[in-house]
Amino acid sequence: MDEHVLLVGMMGSGKTTTGRLLAARLHRVFHDSDEEICRRTGMGVPAIFASKGEAAFRAEERGVLAAAIADAVPGVIAVAGGAVLDPDSRRRIGRAGVVIWLRAAPSVLASRVGAGAGRPLLEHDAEGTMQLLEARRRPVYRSIADATIDVDWIGPHVAAERAERVARAFIGAR
Repeated sequence: MDEHVLLVGMMGSGKTTTGRLLAARLHRVFHDSDEEICRRTGMGVPAIFASKGEAAFRAEERGVLAAAIADAVPGVIAVAGGAVLDPDSRRRIGRAGVVIWLRAAPSVLASRVGAGAGRPLLEHDAEGTMQLLEARRRPVYRSIADATIDVDWIGPHVAAERAERVARAFIGAR
């Protein structure tokens, strides 16, 4: 398997937790977009939003995604939830390997992220904002995903097991 496995989905869908488990199952490196942004900038996501704004955060998002995809060592990449809204990032994602959408209903996502602490987009009305974001991003996730795993009622271990089967099937067939 010489292609990346990219996990896309909304915040709260389990990209980081599932991604770590999947990377271990596939014996691959794991790249988490949000964690890499924090490492590069030395700031947390809320601090970036507060001091530099959302546009600066999105620029960092594009940069870390491009770097992860450019890595010659095939990995598992947890793509930041909003990265798919950028056309260049979508093109990169589509060419990088197998794309798996971790899909969950907005109500489930909202229950997982709670009041949105540490998530600047959810500071005011987390559940309502989650519904709006999910409605906007859903068609994009659908258009770029090679496969979809519904994660509403399954844990990350089961999601990783299913993602592994998808990854091996898709990459083995190419």
